Parts: sequence; structure tokens; C-alpha cells
Amino acid sequence: MAGYLTTHVLDTARGCPAQGLKIELFKIDGETRKHLKTLVTNDDGRTDGHILPAQEFEIGTYELVFHAGGYLDAIGTPPEEPRFLDVVPIRFGMSEAAHYHVPLLLSPFGYSTYRGS
Repeated sequence: MAGYLTTHVLDTARGCPAQGLKIELFKIDGETRKHLKTLVTNDDGRTDGHILPAQEFEIGTYELVFHAGGYLDAIGTPPEEPRFLDVVPIRFGMSEAAHYHVPLLLSPFGYSTYRGS
């Protein structure tokens, strides 16, 4: 089986997918953090393709950076200064060639994640 990476962002405060949320993917190697790509979620709160497709997959440590503040601003969530959640980084390891699904459940004042399927 080839490995690949996906995500799904749900807005738990509104009860719907988080459309238009910017996500950045980084590869972590010791103290080095290398930007691999930037994507935006579609109407279903997913990216249009795999974040890391099989042909680009490598075992290692990665970081997904979810730009929650920009999303919350775009949907009209009343701003605070500074916003409680702005940028949400999730650092995780992929240790085998498998499907890794890293979803984000988001609200203006909290978030959670897990290894999904």
C-alpha cells in the first residue's frame, strides 16, 4: 500500500465544513522546517486532492498549519484583538506507508484533532 495524507476541517460552532481555510504543509527534519505546499479547503472542508499524494509520500515528521484566524475573519466571526485562535499548527509523524488522515474540528475558542481513517 502506498502512503498518502488527507485532512477534513469541520466548523463545530456552525455545524458545517470549513470552506476556504488555508492550510500549509511542512516537512520537519531536526531543526529544519521546509514548506512543501499551500492548499485551501473546498465546500466539503477537504482539499481537492491528497495533501501529500502517494508519489510524494515519505516517512517522517510533518506539520500542518491551519490558518483559522483568516477563516474566522472571512465568515464574519466577530474579531478579538488578538484573536484567540489564529494559526493552528499540528505536528505529527508518519511511520509507515499508509493513509494518514489528520482532521481538524474547529471553533473560535477551541479545536481538536486525531488520526482518522
